[in-house]
Amino acid sequence: MLRSLTPHTLAVLVRRGADFASAEDAVQDALVEAVRVWPGGQPRDPQGWLVTVAWRRFLDATRAEGARRRREERVDREPPPGPAPGADDTLRLYFLCAHPSLSPSSAVALTLRAVGGLTTRQIARAYLVPEATMAQRISRAKRTVSGLRLDRPGDPGTVLRTLYLVFNEGYSGDVDLAAEAIRLTRQLAAAFDHPEVAGLLALMLLHHARRASRTGPDGALVPLAEQDRGRWDTAAIAEGVAVLQRALARDRLGEFQAQAAIAALHADAPAAEETDWVQIVEWYDELERLTGSPVVRLNRAVAVGEADGPRAGLAALGALDPDLPRHTAAAAYLHERAGDLPAAARLYAEAARRAATVPERDHLTRQAARLNTALGQAR
Repeated sequence: MLRSLTPHTLAVLVRRGADFASAEDAVQDALVEAVRVWPGGQPRDPQGWLVTVAWRRFLDATRAEGARRRREERVDREPPPGPAPGADDTLRLYFLCAHPSLSPSSAVALTLRAVGGLTTRQIARAYLVPEATMAQRISRAKRTVSGLRLDRPGDPGTVLRTLYLVFNEGYSGDVDLAAEAIRLTRQLAAAFDHPEVAGLLALMLLHHARRASRTGPDGALVPLAEQDRGRWDTAAIAEGVAVLQRALARDRLGEFQAQAAIAALHADAPAAEETDWVQIVEWYDELERLTGSPVVRLNRAVAVGEADGPRAGLAALGALDPDLPRHTAAAAYLHERAGDLPAAARLYAEAARRAATVPERDHLTRQAARLNTALGQAR
């Protein structure tokens, strides 16, 4: 609940004259206070309570700095905080955080931390960097915007990237976070007639349609090939495909449209063995041309293994940095497909040790155990 109240609380303070960095600090203080106080009885108006406490913390910090006396005099003339208005400021905050003074990567990191409610560790994992590196990046971004009035909307492309990362984090765990990313992307699509906005919305809908089938009753991960396709949300798939087709018809291809096209091909296959892997490889070629991403090249290698055989996939994988996330897991899968079970079992176990999440680690451990059992029975 606190995560959902954070964006509007932050927006209220920014509207009242707080610079973003100070407002974010004040909101974090208010959240800590809420965690301490609310278990004894939640306030009747939680949003208003957070706004009031955060505003007081901001004023306290402002008064403590003599160099900001003129700001203190101005903010003290504002009307006292009352019940928070019901306007949805979240998307506006995303644009304000994409400030022209920040690099795109810093703007995304700051937004994910301040508005999206993600931890520094979660953001670091999304960016494939150490947590300490990401903490420094966020701190630098806050220092850059410290004292600035965030009144100039930033780059829509940065906002798209942020929404994409918020969705990815929610897709792997917190369903509310994924649903929130879809809601905001719908708002963005209604405001901006751009094929990449539509492409991102289509991508989210197509991935979210599979959510119910991605884990078993015990919470274990279920790979795409083993998912019960009868549990996929056909209405979300139909909407996602329709949104994507309209975007592609405009002939302005971008990376989100290419990703959505790959997701649509998976959704279109009645069974895993009927997946059009040749066309998926072609879309990965387009996506690699657009992004140059090593993660894209990794996924392409797996697709090549499905389209042209596991040996071809391993050859493509061999050209990539073995320290890439999920490189070892992809190698294990392709070695198993090629019939090299001892190598596959060893690689699955190694991939489990490197896994970023507990469900992923448990899945890879089970794969290693399955192959080791089969090898023991064969001996």
